[in-house]
Amino acid sequence: MKIFTLRTTSILLASAGLALQFASCVSTEREVSNSNTDPRATYTPPPAGSRSRLSNKTVLNTVSRTHPFSDPKTRDNFILQLRGPRVLNAQAHLIVTSSTGDTLRHEVIPARSLLTGKLLNDPQAASVRDQEIAILQGMNNFFADRHFSEPAVPTGSEQPAEMDSQTWSALREDPGTVGFDYTGAGGAERRLTYVRKLAKAVVISQ
Repeated sequence: MKIFTLRTTSILLASAGLALQFASCVSTEREVSNSNTDPRATYTPPPAGSRSRLSNKTVLNTVSRTHPFSDPKTRDNFILQLRGPRVLNAQAHLIVTSSTGDTLRHEVIPARSLLTGKLLNDPQAASVRDQEIAILQGMNNFFADRHFSEPAVPTGSEQPAEMDSQTWSALREDPGTVGFDYTGAGGAERRLTYVRKLAKAVVISQ
């Protein structure tokens, strides 16, 4: 009789334990889905065996700096955020916002565009780990001082074929424009600047 009672008690305790574990899982998943984590926070890899799943919205890395751009009296925010399940397959989001919080530019660039030289032309020349490190280093140098110039349109520059005359004239008339050089999709060199007269950011292909 005592043996039967002990077995019954063990079964009840085990069932209660499973019920608590299940409730804990549900609670944890609900908390994750309602998380208020800052999307610009630097990504920290989850521990091995965790239930966390990486997605195209996962923030892997973020770099930023401030620099005069739309207004010579203030400093705008330049942000490069890597989002995706893996570094090599991620997308780099270039976001420029004014000091008042207005979005001046939001462009998506494949992470592989941050590779340079031989790695860009021949990805097989290096291991996956080496390419990932190169991409992260490219992010660290993305907003280096050498990438900013003033004026954005040097004297004697020819009007780009893709730019209309009104925009080009407004740029030429403003010697205080700031240019930001970066590598876009496919390795194309581009220059981002802000046309104060027209209140808009434009890209000049190099």
